[in-house]
Amino acid sequence: MKKYRRLLGVLLFLAVLFAVFEFSGLRAHFNLQFLQQLIVENQLSGLIIFILLFSLGNLIQIPGWIFLAAAVLALGSFVGGLATYMAAIVSCVMTFLVIRLVGGDVLRQLDSNVIKRILRHLDERPIRSVVVARTLFQTAPPLNYTLAMSGIKFREYLAGTLLGLPLPIFIYCVFFDTLEQYIGAMAEIALSG
Repeated sequence: MKKYRRLLGVLLFLAVLFAVFEFSGLRAHFNLQFLQQLIVENQLSGLIIFILLFSLGNLIQIPGWIFLAAAVLALGSFVGGLATYMAAIVSCVMTFLVIRLVGGDVLRQLDSNVIKRILRHLDERPIRSVVVARTLFQTAPPLNYTLAMSGIKFREYLAGTLLGLPLPIFIYCVFFDTLEQYIGAMAEIALSG
């Protein structure tokens, strides 16, 4: 039971954090319109708050694509993509540090053949494993929690995160930019016809 104490601590920490934001109504403010408005109205301070909200949002299970969409719609695909990349890196680092502090490397202590096999692959090619995971799952909170509790070294986690996020962020930027242009064209057609 002792080996599960830290895992339960992480789950309790995340549940309390989620509950505080859910029941206080603050979680409802993590939406596309609010984030976009925040960036547009306050360019410099808005970006700093955006990065902090992205980091907090990652801990309370807010999907990263909402932040990306807000940044792309507010700043355009290039600057919005760069802002999101910076925010995603800070978010992943903060999540790693907080969850590692609470949970340590608890996954290494569990008696599960599946977990041991995954950790063996992670140990063999840590940076490559994180790059692949980031490319597929971007800043997904469960991925961040798992990597933090895996015992991976911070520098390998950071290198894999830095290398794994650009491609999916670029793809999302193109998608949201195309979607915005399409919606704008449809609105123009509707207004003219």
